[in-house]
Amino acid sequence: MAAFLSFLNSGAFLTRERIRLWAVALLIGFGVTLVLLFVTAHGLNDYAGRPLGTDFSDVYAAGVLADHGHAAAVFDPPHHFEQERKIFGTGTQFYGWHYPPFFLVLAGPLAQLPYLPALIVWQLVTLALYVLAMRFLLLNSAAPKLADDKTWLLLAFAFPAAFVNLIHGHNGFLTVALLATALAVLDTKPLVAGVMFGLLAYKPQFGLMIPLVLAATGRWKSLVTAAATVAVFAAIVTALFGVNIWPAFLAGTHFTRATVLEQGGAGFFKIQTVFAWVRMWGGAVGLAYAVQAIVSIGVAIAAVALWRSNARMAQKGAALCIAMLLTTPYALDYDMMILAPAIALLAVDSFARGFRPFERTLIATLWFLPFVARECAEYTRVPLGVLVLLLAFGFVARDGLFREQSEPLPAAA
Repeated sequence: MAAFLSFLNSGAFLTRERIRLWAVALLIGFGVTLVLLFVTAHGLNDYAGRPLGTDFSDVYAAGVLADHGHAAAVFDPPHHFEQERKIFGTGTQFYGWHYPPFFLVLAGPLAQLPYLPALIVWQLVTLALYVLAMRFLLLNSAAPKLADDKTWLLLAFAFPAAFVNLIHGHNGFLTVALLATALAVLDTKPLVAGVMFGLLAYKPQFGLMIPLVLAATGRWKSLVTAAATVAVFAAIVTALFGVNIWPAFLAGTHFTRATVLEQGGAGFFKIQTVFAWVRMWGGAVGLAYAVQAIVSIGVAIAAVALWRSNARMAQKGAALCIAMLLTTPYALDYDMMILAPAIALLAVDSFARGFRPFERTLIATLWFLPFVARECAEYTRVPLGVLVLLLAFGFVARDGLFREQSEPLPAAA
């Protein structure tokens, strides 16, 4: 055991050559899988009868309804399902719409294209935004030279959450593009950061921590700009789809909360949160909410304390990304795309000041986590995703709050 802990402590096994080898191997595997999905497809559906891009199917169906003047019907599951069956056949399963009206601004234009071109455009454009935002974050970090080392690009493409996002046709790339850009310019262009944060309103379950840390640290320009962005966004949506879109949205949240979240309609093993952990182990809904609230409050207090401390900005940004996942009851494995900026910031910080004990191993574990989190929960009932996130947040918070910032460390290799 001592030898194993020493092995994890040093992280010396994570050489540049091995990192690149694993990344290339995963990229090849991901590429082959994507090709097989399309080769074995029947029309718009894959070999199992699911729409290609699975979760993008609900976005496309919602866009079709909105384009035909039925935007409010998006939030009514029977109407939405009926539209999905018209597009993908009567044998398709239901993929629910769980977004506020903001996301219809993108769904509508995408639905003007045939389904497969819309899926490809959506994924390629948002993938490019994700990569550009990650490079921008590195260029604005404490170690911009890392942006010139193409290893980061290989790791960004091979990040398992990116593959999960691709096969689900999800919006993780867009979320990371907005979040990474906001973190990169928060201290230099607070108004731009505020706009980026405000545009994240289409994922409201991640909105708890951002205004909290902005207010706690007196970043009022960013906070006010974010609020104004949401208000303008809401006005645009109302003008496009009518005022009735908001009561429909509020009514539709009941399905997401009761069926998908509380009853685990999609499977608790897919939801990587404390709430889902309690429910997966047989805990009552009330207990799950209570445990989630306790964890969320604890994480929020620690995150605010970290942001108000003299910790480095890289630590604060990484902690915020992880806290966004820990403080919501509803986050799936493709939402772990949010870990991409956290991993980049932790790596930048480590290269600048040297690696703490176990830090190399922790960063590598966060990178690999989306590859195994869902399957581990499904087949072993061990909520590995939540456990690693809690461990990582605790590590970053402890390092930022309780270690001397001037503590000498060996230079990074």
